[in-house]
Amino acid sequence: MQIDIDVTLHYKLSGEDTVLLTLEAAQTDGQSVQSSVLDIGQATQHHIDAEGRVGGRTYALLKGDELNLRYIAQVNVTRPEHKLTGLAQMPLHTLSPDVLSYLRPSRFCQSDLLSAFAEDQFGHLDGGAKILAMRDWIATEISYVVGSSFPATTAIDTFVARQGVCRDFAHLLCAFARAAGIPARYTSVYGADVQPPDFHAVAQVWLDGGWYIVDATGMGCATGLVIIACGRDAADVAFMETTKNAWPVAQTIRVSKA
Repeated sequence: MQIDIDVTLHYKLSGEDTVLLTLEAAQTDGQSVQSSVLDIGQATQHHIDAEGRVGGRTYALLKGDELNLRYIAQVNVTRPEHKLTGLAQMPLHTLSPDVLSYLRPSRFCQSDLLSAFAEDQFGHLDGGAKILAMRDWIATEISYVVGSSFPATTAIDTFVARQGVCRDFAHLLCAFARAAGIPARYTSVYGADVQPPDFHAVAQVWLDGGWYIVDATGMGCATGLVIIACGRDAADVAFMETTKNAWPVAQTIRVSKA
């Protein structure tokens, strides 16, 4: 399936700045970037690899106090829609260092504080069936409410408040999975069916020796999502990071199936 992506960002900054951007579709398993253009007006670009060897980042050295950006890409998504039922949880001693890091608590995914709940609620299940039960619990118990959370909102905050947005759903699923001994990483994506259109967040879980996408919001499926980057939580994959204050003037994200 071809997914077309068109992103426009216009931000006002408090002065010249070096902006770190993580918004380009990744060349990774299950998807291939057919074409892409990143146009940043009045900026020098430097490209680097992202953490976890998935995707890349761009340093934009701005010459003025505004960021004007246009990103256009066509991505061919070839990953199938896997059923998680039957996929096994991998023994701890088989986890590589890259995978093991996604088993630990992080700033926004305090999995160590949810171990007792995860065991009580999901301990009778195994592997993929356990992840599906976690996804279904979140879909049932957590309400999707735009504006209900903030950049500092953690998985525990969401667990208590029982509401959030995609970022919070992904954090909570990652925290549940890690609490149950299943590595999980927070993954930023573009989704053709995401409403309202925006940068989207899902989880990827490590089962049977591979990463599998799980969207607890129910808005996306593996065949219609384009991976941008992944990390321990949202702090690792913010679409834009600045050293000075930045104010949005206009932001448009369009994602469609060709």
